[in-house]
Amino acid sequence: MTIEENNLNEMLRLRREKLKELREMGRDPYKIEKYDVTHHSKDIKENFEDVEGESVSVSGRIMSKRGHGKAGFIDIQDSKGRIQIFVKVNLIGKEEYEIFKTYDIGDIIGVKGEVFKTKRGEISIRAKEITLLTKSLQILPEKFHGLKDPDLRYRQRYVDLIVNPEVKKTFVLRSKIIKAVREYLDNRGFLEVDTPILNTIAGGASARPFITHHNTLDIDMYLRIANELYLKRLIVGGFDKVYEMGRMFRNEGMSIKHNPEYTAIEMYQAYADYEDMMRLTEELVAYVAEKALGTTKITYQGQEIDLTPPWNRMTMEEAVKEYAGVDFDEIQTDEEALKVAKEKGIEIKPGMKRGHVINELFEEYAEKHLVQPTFITHHPVEVSPLAKRNPDDPRRTNRFEAFINTWEIANAFSELNDPIDQKERFLEQLKQREAGDEEAHMMDYDFLNALEVGLPPTGGLGIGIDRLIMILTNQSSIRDVILFPTMKPIDNE
Repeated sequence: MTIEENNLNEMLRLRREKLKELREMGRDPYKIEKYDVTHHSKDIKENFEDVEGESVSVSGRIMSKRGHGKAGFIDIQDSKGRIQIFVKVNLIGKEEYEIFKTYDIGDIIGVKGEVFKTKRGEISIRAKEITLLTKSLQILPEKFHGLKDPDLRYRQRYVDLIVNPEVKKTFVLRSKIIKAVREYLDNRGFLEVDTPILNTIAGGASARPFITHHNTLDIDMYLRIANELYLKRLIVGGFDKVYEMGRMFRNEGMSIKHNPEYTAIEMYQAYADYEDMMRLTEELVAYVAEKALGTTKITYQGQEIDLTPPWNRMTMEEAVKEYAGVDFDEIQTDEEALKVAKEKGIEIKPGMKRGHVINELFEEYAEKHLVQPTFITHHPVEVSPLAKRNPDDPRRTNRFEAFINTWEIANAFSELNDPIDQKERFLEQLKQREAGDEEAHMMDYDFLNALEVGLPPTGGLGIGIDRLIMILTNQSSIRDVILFPTMKPIDNE
């Protein structure tokens, strides 16, 4: 064992001894059930002229201690910030002061006292009574080095939030962003609904699901990869505008942009099309940025991004022509497309057709150029099994993806409401599954039945909330906007 580990173990032992002594004195802090708080640090500082000289009651975690002898200063941190406490022996009494001196950084205390300003001009509280509310038995990272290891920060988010105040600000902003999204939709007549997370069929997107087992029914079930098919059923049932924001689950890789469980929102509007969804997307994002940040012009990792509508628009084939140098107006057959794919180094997969090649070339060559907000429209039908075909070119769909900072943040289309066409596309997806594509759609006969009952012309939109929050809060990893991201377990044995 190293000297540092020995010292740490000694410090931890001393904290437990202090707790034991407090309990022997009848001062067990864990038996205290509540503490009346009248003010918070930020409120006192912002309204000093109104509260100067007043008696206040505050609580928080000790973050630093200074001074010796008969007086000292501590900083406590509450939910809104920090404030300095002045503690003097003749104000709280000799016995209490001796006990106070045993308190450690990390302990949670309650303080009653008078608001004043020190000779150096710092707004403080002159303590008249101090109560230990919780004894911290662990050691907080010291302030100069802090908690910097990303892996440890995500595993011990509770410590991260204590010692890295900017992290807390990110999650306060996350809450404001989500509130603004709901506010925008609620104000426009959308109804928030709940749909199942456990599904008997994994549908609504092309992704690999998590599988679980229901013991009573003795069947395998899937955590939802999307809520699309349920929300469309509600449009069939007569709701005109619905949305749901919540967790989705995809059993796929992890990266700075991917977490196995993530927050997404999907919304559907009857008698609307993908053009309406484009306007909704750009207006919603601009509204949220204005509400949360006060501006639609932001900086992400040093790159200025203007979220002000209208956003740029181009078809997927136009993007492939511009960035990959391939003109699909001149490439009409699957054979010609596959030849181009080989020339461009694209992996040829079983069942690959012209539309798949267009999509692969777009992902390989075009996405990385889409920094400013851009709508990519008219995806091939082969990669859009739930979108309505374009009437002028049935090989295309009336679909778009919205890109910001080269990332897809939204996906939408004029929803396919032809049950015969939908069944054919599901059957084609089944062929792809049989060929080894685990992300291809399953057959959903009940959804087909809903389409046969009748889905009105409908526009649908899905937005990746975590990615949007990353951009608006200037965070480089999705783990920095999810309080408790998925982590590989540590073997504690």
